[in-house]
Parts: sequence; structure tokens; C-alpha cells
Amino acid sequence: MKILGIVLWLLATPAFALGGNNVVRFGNDTGALVVASGGKAAPLHLDPQDWPGVIRAARDLQADIQRVSGALPALKLGPAAGKQAVIVGTIGRSALVDQLIASGKLDASSIRGKWEGWMMQTIDNPMPGVSQALVIAGSDKRGTIYGIYELSEQIGVSPWYWWADVPPVRHATIAVSAAQAVSDAPVVQYRGIFLNDEAPALTGWAKQRYGGYNHRFYEKVFELILRLRGNYLWPAMWDAAFFDDDPLNGKLADEYGIVMGTSHHEPMMRAQKAWHRHGTGPWDYQRNEQVLKDFWRGGLRNTRDYEKVFTLGMRGDGDEPMSEESNVALLQRIVRDQREMITQEINPRLSEVPQAWALYKEVQEYYEKGMRVPDDVLLLWCDDNWGNIRRLPTAEERKRPGGAGVYYHFDYVGGPRSYKWLNVTPLPKVWEQMHLAWKHEATRMWIVNVGDLKPMEVPIEFFLSYAWNPAKWPAERLPEYLKLWAAREFGQEYAADIADIVSKYTRYNSRRRPEMLEPTTYSLLNYREAERVVEDYKTIAKRAQDVSAKLPAARRDAFFQLVLHPVQAGAVLNEMMVSAGQNRLYAKQGRASANALAERVRALFREDAALTRRYHTINGGKWNHMMSQTHLGYTYWNQPPRNVMPAVTEIQLPEAGDMGVAVEGSEQVWPGPGGDALAVPTLEMADGQPRFIDVFNRGSKPFAYSIRSDQRWLKVSQTKGAVTSEQRVWISANWNDVPEGEQQAMLTVSGPDGAEAKVRVPVRKQHAAPGFTETNGVVSIEAEHYARALASAGRQWLRVPDHGRTLSGMTSVEAGSAGAEQASHLEYPVVLHKAGEVTVQVTLAPTLKFQPGQGLRYGISFDDEPPQIVNVHADQSLAHWEKIVGDGAAQFTSKHRLPQAGAHTLKFWAVDPGLVVQKLVIDAGGLEPSYLGPPESPRK
Repeated sequence: MKILGIVLWLLATPAFALGGNNVVRFGNDTGALVVASGGKAAPLHLDPQDWPGVIRAARDLQADIQRVSGALPALKLGPAAGKQAVIVGTIGRSALVDQLIASGKLDASSIRGKWEGWMMQTIDNPMPGVSQALVIAGSDKRGTIYGIYELSEQIGVSPWYWWADVPPVRHATIAVSAAQAVSDAPVVQYRGIFLNDEAPALTGWAKQRYGGYNHRFYEKVFELILRLRGNYLWPAMWDAAFFDDDPLNGKLADEYGIVMGTSHHEPMMRAQKAWHRHGTGPWDYQRNEQVLKDFWRGGLRNTRDYEKVFTLGMRGDGDEPMSEESNVALLQRIVRDQREMITQEINPRLSEVPQAWALYKEVQEYYEKGMRVPDDVLLLWCDDNWGNIRRLPTAEERKRPGGAGVYYHFDYVGGPRSYKWLNVTPLPKVWEQMHLAWKHEATRMWIVNVGDLKPMEVPIEFFLSYAWNPAKWPAERLPEYLKLWAAREFGQEYAADIADIVSKYTRYNSRRRPEMLEPTTYSLLNYREAERVVEDYKTIAKRAQDVSAKLPAARRDAFFQLVLHPVQAGAVLNEMMVSAGQNRLYAKQGRASANALAERVRALFREDAALTRRYHTINGGKWNHMMSQTHLGYTYWNQPPRNVMPAVTEIQLPEAGDMGVAVEGSEQVWPGPGGDALAVPTLEMADGQPRFIDVFNRGSKPFAYSIRSDQRWLKVSQTKGAVTSEQRVWISANWNDVPEGEQQAMLTVSGPDGAEAKVRVPVRKQHAAPGFTETNGVVSIEAEHYARALASAGRQWLRVPDHGRTLSGMTSVEAGSAGAEQASHLEYPVVLHKAGEVTVQVTLAPTLKFQPGQGLRYGISFDDEPPQIVNVHADQSLAHWEKIVGDGAAQFTSKHRLPQAGAHTLKFWAVDPGLVVQKLVIDAGGLEPSYLGPPESPRK
């Protein structure tokens, strides 16, 4: 009986609508309306005069109920009747809903008059002949549609049921209990995606499946956007023209309820490709004004009856800057003429016509130089194409009735290098930047470039969810968001594990875009960095493979698309690059293992291709072409025509075995130049980390070796052995027997023919003191591990989980700046071995100067000294920007002189809000080159 009770409880557990108020149960619940049970379902009732898009979405709900319960409800256009019913309708369009409101049975005050508001409630005896009804009502067309899809998601149909093959869990009974109304409405008015950079992957797939970008393709896109509570679309445009390719595209978009736009460089609802097909003369307003006007008027007339947002302005043909002769005055005239055409063709009351001016690239510079558009035009601010918002409205600009928005990127074609292959955008990065947009009231429109749509499923949904209600997802709930997502798609059992895997793979990918990886990106010598990166990927890849094996077979295709493929693809690519780097280093050192590494690179290159083939064959080949984006062999910013394996080197080996010795942290080997002075990094009691040497073969046959130490307290993992290729030997100490202070030991490695290599082992025995303790001349600190966080009036510190290359980020939020002496600051106790000069390296998330005036600033100080102020935007050069976006981090340094050794307090001062500090490193003379910096120092 106890087991039966648990089963019944699980059956009654609500489905996962991300962050929503769940009203669905999968079992009998006293007072609940039974939507489906025992093969029968309550009918769906709508007014035949309701919006066609509402009726169409109701048919999706009809199909969704059948997907889950096996029972197909009737869909009736007319009065409600029967014991139980589901009533769906739009206020003012549905006599059924209006009757419930007029009779006092339904209180719609929470949504009436709102943009896209919806509500859901169960009502007893709602009207004659009906004992109980579930009512889904909307304030407008899309509001009702969102209410419909809310129920679909809660009964267990993922928004990605088609686009990622997520199967619903079957339940014999579906019940809804909402005696108190559940309602919602969005914060951001226009929330959408941009299908861009869509060749070869999406274009090849669409052509094979649908014959191109026609209405059959876009119906799937429209439905997805609505299920994700979006409402806006910039369509594919590289070799497509939405309204020109298929006359049903625009008609069906409007019927579905999708607001259409055209991209930042395609004004007046005309696609760039439509101009190439139908335009004559140059794309130049000074030389071809009348032809361009006629072309644009065609865009107005073709879309006159559709809901849309007009893009104003003009860029050069092919999304290039206009000619140098173009100026602010000309652009202002273009916008003025475009608006005049809108008054003539669409509506003389311009303020009622949604219009947007995208301040993209050089267009923002025109704005900063004084160009203005009328206040009823939406200012669409843009990021730098790498996820860093360039500008947000000032307090004065927020007064404009046209409002402001943000055009963002998950994908980009351009410098310093195109990135299109995998999802490389961690949700915390999206959160941090769009949180700034929300707080600066840029909430009229959020549109994001999603490339091929797949494989950006996770960030797309988060972007649209956050746009719906940013307050629902504070920073501390970011881990919960991914757990809810994973539970909805794959069940509760593995949700926490899946969420952690997804969080980690996007963070790892964002360290360096896959297209920018080189064999030497990660240090092959210092801090075991390259090895740790490979191990990080291998660990999550194995975890993902283990989860996949445990999932029901029906969920594995979805898991492969959403989790396993991006993890495995990232793991293979990173190991391939590191192996290529090690191959070149080892060949230079004369190691026999260089040849095995060359073969490993070839095997990984084949594995990369095999992963693509697997993606293209899952679910009967449904997603063929979707992973055809090249990602290996870049020689400049744009993609190569084919994947090219990183170059490898092979060496010829003598037949006899020949000993070589390499040490951690050095390229030098014995025998060879510098090989007589080999030394491992200092063995520190404070961190307890061992050091290593590699005894390697420079020939073909195995050889024997032995190791002896001149200090009994020094330990090696093995004192003798036989080497075929190479042997890693770990060095540690019996710290109870090591004398206090700094010591030195010597290892002698003996090999064939009397060969002997000497390796010096520096040792420091120092007991840990409170704080982060210097080891090997460095103190490394993760920003979230502060001892105290002090916030000045009106400010607060926020931890943004996983917003860092190696851990999380800390940011000071709320508007306004403060003098350094009043600024919020974080404190970190540290212990240094010597007095003198040190350098503090601060790692920040890339953040642009999103407000006019001086750049954002932070301060650094030790103890009670005045902070040194660093302006992170002092360098506005292209080279600096390319470095910080390529690195996914911005690093700055300051120098300080400490009068004595021992305990100190390092302070990070947030002079301006909006900066995210991720890591702090004190270089006391021992910092070695690396990409991610040294691992965190020990702390007591």
C-alpha cells in the first residue's frame, strides 16, 4: 500500500512549466476538472468569431491532449455544453468568454487591456448545461494563444516536441485545479528571434525537407516561437526573401499571430534578396532615390494588412557601412522620407505604427554624433555581435515614447572570427547583459540572432523566458532554471545532473569559441592547464553518456541533440587541439610519443566527422544538414570551405631505446640545451599538490630506469620501471619529516648506458594562515570567495552563478557611480611570503561602455591604502576589443608595494556598477603564462 501511495503521488505531480504556477495533475484530484481520463476527453469550445490563430492554436492543444492521454477531445465552434468543458476565448472576440465576464463568473480585471495577457481558471456551473469548465482567456489574440500553450506545456508537451524530438510522457488522466485564477503578461513587448547566417546548415536542411524557406517551413517556426511565448521574427535572409519567396509566408505569420520584421539592414519590410531580384541601379539613395522609394513602397503595400514593425534607415548593400560620402543629414532625410511613405500607405497617425531604428555598428556612431529620429521610433540598441551590449538608454532617453530595445547575438559571421557551430553562450552571460537592459528600461523589443535555430535551443528559450518576466529569474535562480528545463525534457531523476552538464559545457565553450581554438590556446606547460581542460570536457562527456544510457530509448534522440552532441563535440575538438599542440611540443623534445599523438589527432578528426554523421542520421535523418557548419581549419575571420585537421608532426626513431626526461612547467628536456638545469615548480605544503617528471623514450625499444633522491622525506610515485613510450612520475613529500621553511632536494634519474639526469625539487614547508596563501609566487582567487562584501547606499553585490571562465562572477548592481572612498567593495585576506612590489591581475567579464561619458571603473587596494582606479574602457582600440571578445574575458593589472610580508587584505572596489569580476591574481614574481590563469590558491 505504501508503494501504491507513492506511485499515485507521482502520478499526481504537476508537470514542469518553467517557473510557472502549475495547475495540472496526473491523477484524480477532488474538485479538479478532468481534461482527459479513461480514453475520453472534455471537449474544447471556442467562438467561431474568435481569431483564426486562436482556433488554430486550440487545434494544437487538441493534438497535445491526445499525445499525452491518447484521448482526442472534440473541438467545437459554438456554445458550450456537457458536464465538463474547456472554454477558450479572447475578450471582445469570444461570446463565450464575454458571457462569463458579464455574469460575474469570470473576473478578467487582472488581464483586461494588457498586451498579451492571459488567464486560466476552473469554474463550477459557469453557464447553463455545464457543471464545470476550465476557462482559458486572453486579453488579445496572442494572450489567448499563450494561455493555450501554457496548458500544453503543463500537461507535458515541450515547446521543443518537434524541433528537438522531445516526447511527452503518457498519462491516462489529466486534471486541472485552478479555483483561483492564474494569470500572466509579458514585460518586454516584442520578443523574437532572427534566423541569420543560415547557410549551409539551416538552408540545406530547409531545402531538403521543404524545398526552401516557404510557408511549410515557417509554420514550424511560428508555432515554436509562440510555444516559447515569443511574438516576433526576423526571417532568414542570406538567400531568401520572406514575402517574395512564398505569398503564404506573410499571410500565415499574421494568422498565427507572429509580428514580422526585417533585419537591421533591410528597411521597410523589403528583403535584401528582393532588391537583388527586382531592384535596378545602385543601392544608393543619392543616385537612385526614386527607384528605392518605389521598391520600399512595394514592401508597405505587400504587408499592409499584417502586424509588423518597420525597420527604418539604411545601410550599404550586403549589411555593409554606407559609403564615406554618406552622412547624418542624408540618413535623416532617408528616415523622414520613409516615414512619409508610411503615412501615405499605412496610417497617417505615425505614432500608432511600430517603427524601429537599429543602431548597429557605425549607425550608433551617427547617433552619438547627433543624428536623431522622431521620439515615437523605437531605438534598437545592439550588442557587439559577441554578446556585449554597446549602449543602453540614458535617463533622458528613457522618456522617449518610442522606447528602446536590444538586438543580441548567439551566432555571428564576422571578425575577429565567425562562430556558428555550437552553442557557446552561457545563460549567466545572457542574464547579466539582459538584466542591464531591463534595468535601463530597454524593454520595447528584444531580438536575438540565433543562427540556424538549432543548436541554440537552450539559450533561445531562456532569452524569451527572461524577456517575458525578468523579475521571475533573479541571478540566484539561474541554476534552478536549468534544472526545471532538464526535468521537463528528460524527467526529474537526472535533472540536476543534466542541468550541471549543460551549464558546464556552455561555460567551457565560451572560454574560447571552438572556431578560435588553436593547439596552443591552453598552456601545455603551466598549471597543467591543457590537461585540465581536456579532463573537464571528458568528465562531462562521460557523465552525459552515462545519463543517455539510462534514459528511455524514446528520449535519447532529444538528449543527443540538446546535451550529448554539444558535449561530445566540444570534448573531441578540445582534445584534438591539445593533442596537436602536445604533438608539436613532444616532436620538438624528441619524444617517441609524438607519433602516437599524431595518430590520436587523426582519430579525433575522424570522430568529429562521425558525430556529425550521427546527428544527420538520428530520427530517420530528420536533421540532415543541421550540423554541416565547418569549424576546423580557419585561416582568417571567415569559415573554411572544408574542415581541415590541425597539422601534426611525426619523427623517425632510432631502434635502440634512449632515455629523455622532461619536467612540469618547462619546455627544456634532458638531454638538450638547458637540460642540465631542470627543476620542477616548488613543492608547497600549503597546497599539497604533487609535481611531476616525464621519463620518456627517444627510441623504439623499451628501456629500464631508476630514480633516487638525496632526501629521505621526498617521495616519488615509483622508483624504477620500464619505459616503452613514456612514464609520468609524481613527486610529493612526507611533510612531517620536512624541515620548516625553504628546502631543496635533488632527484637522479638513471637510464641505459649510464645515463643520468638531475632534477632539482624546491620545497617550501609553511603552515597555512588565515586567507589565501601564496604558492609558487602567486595568489589566485575566485571572486565569489570573498571574506566580506560591503555595499554602499543604494547598491548591492550579486553572485552570478557560473558567469566566469573558471567559476562565477560578482557584480555590483543598481544605477549610479560612487567615489572610490564610498564605493562597494569585496575583501579577500591573503598571505604573502615577501615584502616588495606585486602586480594584481583582475579578470572581468567583457562589458562595454553602455552609457555615455567615461568608461566603467574599478579600484584595487591592499589594507588601508587608497585604491588605484582602473578605467576598463580606456583602451578603445579594435585590437583590445578583439582580444577581450576572443578571450571571453578582459584582464587588467595594477602595481602595488607592500611594506612587509605576511597577512594583508586585498580589496576590489566597484566604483561603477555593471562590471562583473571573476578572478583576481596577485603576481609576487611567479606568475607563468596561461590562458585561464593559475588554479585557486589554498585558503584556510
